[in-house]
Amino acid sequence: MNSKRHSLLVVDDDKAHRTMLATLLKGWGYDIFEADDGQTAIDRVQERYFDLILMDVRMIKVSGLVAMEKIKEYNPAIPVIIMTAYSSIETAVDALKNGAYDYLTKPLDFEKLKLTIKRATEHFDLKEENRLLKISLEKQFDRQNIIGRSPAMVKLLETVAQVAQSEATVLITGESGTGKELIAGATHYNSPRKDAPFVKINCAAITESLLESELFGHEKGSFTGAHRKKEGKFIQANGGSLFLDEVSEMPLSMQVKLLRVLQERELTRVGGEDLIKVDVRVIAATNKNLSELIAKGEFREDLYYRLNVVDLFIPPLRERKDDIPLIAQLYLEKFAEKNRKSVTGFSPQAMDILIRYPWPGNVRELLNAVERAIVLSQKEYLDEHDFESIRTQETVSEESRDGFIDLQNDMTLEDVEKNVIIKTLEAVDGNKSEAARRLGITRKTLHKKLKLYGKM
Repeated sequence: MNSKRHSLLVVDDDKAHRTMLATLLKGWGYDIFEADDGQTAIDRVQERYFDLILMDVRMIKVSGLVAMEKIKEYNPAIPVIIMTAYSSIETAVDALKNGAYDYLTKPLDFEKLKLTIKRATEHFDLKEENRLLKISLEKQFDRQNIIGRSPAMVKLLETVAQVAQSEATVLITGESGTGKELIAGATHYNSPRKDAPFVKINCAAITESLLESELFGHEKGSFTGAHRKKEGKFIQANGGSLFLDEVSEMPLSMQVKLLRVLQERELTRVGGEDLIKVDVRVIAATNKNLSELIAKGEFREDLYYRLNVVDLFIPPLRERKDDIPLIAQLYLEKFAEKNRKSVTGFSPQAMDILIRYPWPGNVRELLNAVERAIVLSQKEYLDEHDFESIRTQETVSEESRDGFIDLQNDMTLEDVEKNVIIKTLEAVDGNKSEAARRLGITRKTLHKKLKLYGKM
């Protein structure tokens, strides 16, 4: 929870009571400001910010209820705690109806006062953090903040602006690491649904047995371990958007059920019977060719057409090299601040390496390379030595094209595979996780291969 020092405004026309409260609250660690009347409180709120107002109801010039009404018109988020006598409980209840956070009766119970103020400020801090998080998300997913000056990205962002205003289902395609979630977020946060939830689920990260429950929810006791009713992602996203990442990994049995929900706009929880209406815009993404999967019988053609009302293709980074300097510089500044480094830019040689490298991992790989270089660098500018692993990989690629990986007539497929894996490991200085990622296999599979080759 936020540990900042909170500022409180104490409003009471009884000077002795106000002074006593101010002294007590200062001792509890709050910054205290005072007002001797409701009108003074209204003026103070317009002059500066307060985290909470502690206000008496009965004051000679402007009452606490009138002052609270005016303050709430100016800033409805400020929590106001009303102080009242036992004889005015009815007035305090009216205050709650009109927006007061709580009320306390005089003479004040100091322990209750302390607890109420603490609860009110923590509640306000949480609301403020959520508000700032939402602003941060909206800024992150604002299409104006998606970096790209290449013709392909300019065209994509223009399409996003058009599509966002519609209710069309969207399919985002492109290689891994190109930023499909960012485009999905931009589509949602620039749409009429932007104030409703943006819910995400990775279809490849959840087992087939749990995916239905995650998407549609389940009733209590519907299966072993279902100790309570659960709302699925569709219901969580009701009124907003649901992002189905790696939708190509969804099992065929689930594809049928997803198709039905898209067509009928209704679902049934696992173990339930009631039909539940849902209003959700689906945004799906995949790094695979769905047409090829359809031909293999691994993806339903009818679901493909239901998802692919609008196709947003994100080109790989190697096809939009104009964007590399912009992306690299922006994230250099972010990573330098995050890691408390004084790095300010790239040398011409370093930028040349970044532009020439093919980036098989796309933007994700570029950001990884830039952050790694910043963490390990002690210089103001990153130079070619900060990107040795990229230079090595680029050299291996060029040598491979020139026949470095010599495909002899008597080489078996296993020999070729072994050669490629070993060269990739050399290119990443033995980093097995990075090698597995570049090869498109799991680390476990890589270990098995290396053990087979006697390299473990």
